[in-house]
This record gives sequence, structure tokens and C-alpha cells, in this order.
Amino acid sequence: MPVPASSRRARLIQASPIRKLNPLADAAKKSGIRVYHLNIGQPDIPTPADYWEAMKCRIPEVLAYGPSQGIPELREAICRYYDRLGTAITSDQVMITTGGSEAVIFAMMAVCDEGDEVICFEPFYTNYNGFATMAGITLVPVRSRVEDGFHLPSDDEIESGFTKRTKAVLVCNPNNPTGTVLEAGELERLAKLVERHNLFLLADEVYRDFTFDARRHASVLDLANIPEQVIVMDSISKRFSSCGARLGNIISRNTEVMEGILKFGQARLCPPTMAQYGAAYLYDKLDESYFRKVSDTYQSRRDVLVEELEGVEGVFFLKPEGAFYATIRIPVKDADDFAAWMLTGFNVDGRTTMVAPAAGFYATPGLGLDEVRIAYVLKEEDMRTSLDILKKGLAVYPGRKA
Repeated sequence: MPVPASSRRARLIQASPIRKLNPLADAAKKSGIRVYHLNIGQPDIPTPADYWEAMKCRIPEVLAYGPSQGIPELREAICRYYDRLGTAITSDQVMITTGGSEAVIFAMMAVCDEGDEVICFEPFYTNYNGFATMAGITLVPVRSRVEDGFHLPSDDEIESGFTKRTKAVLVCNPNNPTGTVLEAGELERLAKLVERHNLFLLADEVYRDFTFDARRHASVLDLANIPEQVIVMDSISKRFSSCGARLGNIISRNTEVMEGILKFGQARLCPPTMAQYGAAYLYDKLDESYFRKVSDTYQSRRDVLVEELEGVEGVFFLKPEGAFYATIRIPVKDADDFAAWMLTGFNVDGRTTMVAPAAGFYATPGLGLDEVRIAYVLKEEDMRTSLDILKKGLAVYPGRKA
């Protein structure tokens, strides 16, 4: 008797290139190999202890459903966070989501119908592909280049991707997977384009607190000429080193958009309640000194990356400007094969390094085959060790480019 086929959506959705090599890493660990994970953005910085204390203080007799848009305490605390940054928003312009992932999905679904298109600069956070497939929309890639530090291409190149189905432009700033921080002038260029073409500007600002070398993050919320065309997606995962809390948020001054997003939220009932109490406390308690300390930690690790890899034969990248990622060109024909080989065929004294092949961060077939993403989320000693192993692997890899 025939078995029903799964949905087209289920068949088309992309497997995560960040996690697809996990079985090889697990097998290496079982054989006694220590694996240094530079493939995934999981910080090793401790979650602030006050997060747990704030939740303990609010343990209820019954853990009931919360509001679909999130508890008022958290939405108001987020408004105060932005107020300290000089950006005015109100609590009705904030929607709490189950992680930043849900924020991106909700934003896409709020501005696009099935078959519509969103411009996205590649390489981009790979899960945008999956979110777009689930929403029934198409990501249209516009290429940025490692030689330019992955900054925005020209207006003509951006507009070349526009069609009658284009509804939005999506940026990630600071960027995952490249570590690029868009300058205020670049955002102004985008603002003029979306205003001219009557589009939305979606901005993933999850890493906004981590910028290096005295840079300041410029938020799309401060673009004065397009206040109702801007939607920001954010998360506490990296801000408070709390990836497992699964708390994000959407911010928009567009009433119609927020009404639609609220209905999406009602369909999933509510975001995690107890985690919200912890997050609300941290948004109010942790000030600029906390974020500067964490950012300085990542900058020091960035500097280790640059020191260890800059000048290595066949390796090319520009110094990352924020977040904790770098997309790096390496002297191999197929980075997927190289990453797998590092887990199955190479180690130094029982240790090896895991990286993320970069092709999965592109939508255009054939791009990124000789690039990897490195997440510099390990303490400096482990960063040096893991990068030394990576260099030694590159030197003897059978598929190395001549």
C-alpha cells in the first residue's frame, strides 16, 4: 500500500549547514577526539546569574498562559533599553516572540503573500532560507563580496533584484555570517530605495550590542523618513548569552503590521512566560558597562582570529567589525568536504576543529564553495589551539587548491 508523500514545503526546506555535520562530530567525540566548535554561534560567556534569580522571584502557583504579545514588564523594559540608546518606541510597538527565529518568520509573513519576494544580501544567515520556504516566499539574493568586507553593493546592483513581486529588503546588522557592521550611510541608501519602491525594510539586529574598534551600531529604527516601513527583529540569545531561553521580539511603528503579527502570536498562544521575567530584569539592570565588557571579550577573540589566520597562504578575509563571526576564503575546492575531512580524517594529538561550510549561507548555486564561517565564541586559549589545528589541516588537506 503506497505511503502518502510529505509536503512540497517539507521536501524543499534546507537542512541547516551549521548542524548537518553534527553526526560526524558526534562520531569523532565517541572515538575520543576532542572537537573545538567554531561552527555554531553558541557563546561560552555565562548567562548572568540575575536572570535565574529574577525568575525564581516570580515562580507562580500555576504557570499559566501569558499574553500573546508578551508580558507588559518585558515590553516596557525593552522600551527603556531603547530609550537609553536614544530611540523612542512604545510598548504597543513591541511584540515578544519565541526566539528571534519566530520574529523573522512573523515579519516575513506579515509583509508578504505566498509567491512574493524579499531581497537579501548573500551570504546571509542560513535559516532565512528555511523561514522563507515555510512562509511560501522567495529570497532573491544580491551578492556582497569578501573583497569589500561584505558591505552593501551599489544601488544599481540592489535594484537589479527588484521585481513586481518584491515586498521587502532584509538586512542583518551586525551581520551573521560575516561580522560586517553597516554604516549609517549604507542604511540611508537602503531607506531611499525602499521609500522609492514602496517596500518594507526588515532588520535583524540581534548582535547590535557587539561592535568593535569604537564603532557604534546604527539602527533602522532611527531612519526618519520611513518610520512605518521598518521592522526590527531581535533576540536575547546573544545579548544575554541565553540561547536556550527562546525569547525574541519584533518592533514596528506600523499599526497594521503589528495587528497582523499579534494574530500570528495568538495562534501559538504565548511566548515562554518565566523566561520573560528574567529577561525583563536584565534589560533594566544591565547597562552599557556590561555590554561593553562582553563586546570587548569578542573583540579580543576577533583579534586572535586575525593574528592566527592573517597572512596564511591562500586564506583571505577582512577584519570583522562586529557580532562574533567571520566568513573566510580558504584554499580548498570544496569547503563542505574539507569540514567533513577535519572531523573524519584529521586530528592533532586527538583534537580537531569544526567549521561551518559557507555555501549554505548563499542562495546562488556555486558561491561560497571555498569559504567557511568561523564563530569566535571560545576563550582565547581554545581559539588559538583550534585555529592552529585548522591551519595544520589546511596545509595537508588532499583537496587543497594548488
